[in-house]
Amino acid sequence: MTGTTWTKTDEALARLSGEQYRITQENGTERPFTGALLDEKRVGLFVDIVSGAPLFASADKYESGCGWPSFTRPITPDVLRELRDTSHGMTRTEVRSTHGDSHLGHVFPDGPRDSTGLRYCINSAALRFIPLEEMDAEGYGAFIALVQAGCEES
Repeated sequence: MTGTTWTKTDEALARLSGEQYRITQENGTERPFTGALLDEKRVGLFVDIVSGAPLFASADKYESGCGWPSFTRPITPDVLRELRDTSHGMTRTEVRSTHGDSHLGHVFPDGPRDSTGLRYCINSAALRFIPLEEMDAEGYGAFIALVQAGCEES
């Protein structure tokens, strides 16, 4: 990561929609197949809606059929925290952003076997997408090469 400090602030929380707040701060879940980023296919970066921390590169997004944006890996392992979740009568692994402590979704061991074997099932409302051509202007220039390299490998 760069030297930028990504944090949760009162101002960032105040900018959230009701749905974004419910999902990121109250461990909510958006209805399947309704998220704005489900079909996002442009090259770019997915960041935490609360802290702005970079979380996923577009090259690691894939169509899993589960109804939520799915990724094979985070941009770097340190941007996520995994916690045991026993809600709703199930045992799952919750995924939270390290810098913003935002609830993002869950990770499952049923992802593509030719990659990590993981499926990070993430709520669109917990993310903001920054297209490649806007990354530098938005302060994410340090991640351009990483995003471009990932797309060339796909």
